[in-house]
Amino acid sequence: MAQPGPKLKVGFVLMPRFTLTAFSTFLDVLRLAGDEGDLSRPIACAWEVMNPQRRPVRSSCGIDIQPSSDFIDPKAFDYLVIVGGLLHGAHGIPPEIAHYLRSAARAGVKLIGVCTGSFVLCRLGLMDDRKCCVSWYHYRDFLEEFPDLVPIADRLYVIDRDRITCSGGAGVADLAARLVSDHLGAAQAYKALHILLVERPRSGDAAQPAPFLAATRDDHLVSRALLLMEQNLMEPLSIQDLAGALALSVRQLERHFRKHLGESPQESYMALRLKHARWMLEHSALPAVLIAAELGFSDSSHFGRSFKARYGMTPAHFRQISRQEARPPAARPAAGEYDGTNADRRVFDQDHAPES
Repeated sequence: MAQPGPKLKVGFVLMPRFTLTAFSTFLDVLRLAGDEGDLSRPIACAWEVMNPQRRPVRSSCGIDIQPSSDFIDPKAFDYLVIVGGLLHGAHGIPPEIAHYLRSAARAGVKLIGVCTGSFVLCRLGLMDDRKCCVSWYHYRDFLEEFPDLVPIADRLYVIDRDRITCSGGAGVADLAARLVSDHLGAAQAYKALHILLVERPRSGDAAQPAPFLAATRDDHLVSRALLLMEQNLMEPLSIQDLAGALALSVRQLERHFRKHLGESPQESYMALRLKHARWMLEHSALPAVLIAAELGFSDSSHFGRSFKARYGMTPAHFRQISRQEARPPAARPAAGEYDGTNADRRVFDQDHAPES
C-alpha cells in the first residue's frame, strides 16, 4: 500500500544576506516533526529551498546555502517562508523573487515573513490592512520605512489571515511548531521541540524577550541613539561615546533628546534598562541580583533604589504582584504572603517589616 504524501509542504525563499538561524531553526522543526525514527526523512513534512537557476544564497554570516530547486508553482506549497536578514547595506529585492512572491499572493498561498522577511512583504505591498510582527530590535527601522503601517513588537509572531510574520530568533521554532501542530498534531510538534531541548511551545501572544521605549519618528538621531542604547544594555555606553557614535557633541545629543522626548539621554537610558528589568522580573526566574548584573547596575542595591524610584516598589515586591496577578484567584497567596525567589526573600522582608 502506497504511503500517503506529506501533510505539510513548505517552500523557502532566502533573501540575500539572510539570517541563518531563522532558516535552520524553522527547517529543523519540520525535519524532526516530519520523520519517523531518527533518519531526517521528509515523510510527513516536505520542503524546498528555492532560488532562480538554483544559485547559492549567501547568509549574513557568510555561509552559502545551495537551493534544492528553481522556483516551483507556489500552489504546490501550504506556506512560503521568506527569510530576511540584514537591513542596512543589503541589496534590494531581486526582481525574480519579487515577481514570484506577488504571484504566490495572487494565488492565495499563505506567506510567512520571518526575521526581516516582514520588511520584504511590506516593501512588495503584500501587508496592506494586515498586522505585522517585527522584532523590537527593528521597531524604529520599520516606523521610518513604513510610517502608514503599525508594527507589533511585543509578540513572537502574528497570524493575520494569509500572512504570518515572526520576529525571528527562537520565536521561529515556536511558529514552526504551531504550523506542525495544525497540520500533523500537537504530539509531533512537542516531539520536535523536545529534541531541540525546548521545554514547550510558546503561543504567538507570548512576549518578545525585550521591551522598547516609545519611538519617535520626528528625529532620526534620537531613534538611532535609542537603538544603540537597546543594543548595549549589559555594558551601558557613556553619553560621550553615544554622541560620538552619532557624530554629535554631548550638548547636541542632549538638545535632541530634550526637544523630542522631554528628558536627557541619561534618563532615557535608565528608563530603558529599568523597563527591561521589569520585563525580566515578570517573565523570568532570574534572581534580582543577576538581573541587576545583566543590565549593568553597579550592585543590587543600586538596581533596587533605581527600580523603586521609577515604579514605586522594590523588584521583589513587583515580582510578587505580577506572579499573583498571573494566577487564578483561587491559587493566589494571601495578602502579605511571600511569593518571590529565595534570592529576593531579604528584600521582601525589608519591605514588609513593621515601622519602628
